[in-house]
Amino acid sequence: MATNDLPGGTYRVGDLDLTRVGYGAMQLAGPGVFGPPKDRDEATAVLRTAVELGITHIDTADFYGPYVTNELIREALWPYPDNLRVVTKVGARRDEAGGWPHARTPKELRRQVHENLDHLGLEALDVVNLRVGGLETPEPGSIAEQFEALAELQQQGLIRHLGLSTVSAEQLAEAQTIAPVVCVQNLYNIARREDDALVGLTAEQGIAYVPYFPLGGFSPLQSDALRAVATRLETTPIAVALAWLLQRSPNMLLIPGTSSVAHLRENVAGAGLRLPAEAVADLDAIGAGGPSR
Repeated sequence: MATNDLPGGTYRVGDLDLTRVGYGAMQLAGPGVFGPPKDRDEATAVLRTAVELGITHIDTADFYGPYVTNELIREALWPYPDNLRVVTKVGARRDEAGGWPHARTPKELRRQVHENLDHLGLEALDVVNLRVGGLETPEPGSIAEQFEALAELQQQGLIRHLGLSTVSAEQLAEAQTIAPVVCVQNLYNIARREDDALVGLTAEQGIAYVPYFPLGGFSPLQSDALRAVATRLETTPIAVALAWLLQRSPNMLLIPGTSSVAHLRENVAGAGLRLPAEAVADLDAIGAGGPSR
């Protein structure tokens, strides 16, 4: 499958063309995103298949594993294809209990950038997202000190572009006074639509919006409603969820994750589903009435 055959085509992120259907490497690590994968050969095959399918956007972080996914990406794909872009995150670490504590002092961020470079085998990182909030929601407060530290590394040539993860519109605006922001990665899906206004704002500004947890945070009733649409269209809930996201806004970039080659192929094919208007209306109703940030 060629790149231009992927659902949604590509979106310009800074000076990079990313396929709107990307791949999130988080699930390549072991259970709980901790430790090595159960099947290293399958994990390697997933990454190589992603490239074969034409995906040019791989999302990762050195704290997945920790270090596991970046080492797998290097093992499977280095030397990297000219059009492949690896997007990574900094701002967290893993503790011995498998938690995700913040690691956002300028010193910690600088160390994480250099560790990403080493583990990925790169001289410069295509995009680095500063992770600000928790697993699902932003945390209030200034991010100037942290974003300035990354902007300095960008000026040194170690980072090409900067993004943000789990942030509010106010934090995005603050970061933009320091350096350009090319993407925002927040929780967003059919049911969890607190970011509706931010999706629109980023689209207006030409900033990519990268939603994570496409099926996360659904209530049982909402899940039933999603399954009903999928059954009517003779497809799967994940295909419907991914297709809805692609149709939601032209700046939406997907990073569904899996540790299975078969599921990867299903995700890519499913994202190509074209939802009829009545299905979109039913799906929109699932998340109607949610608060906006």
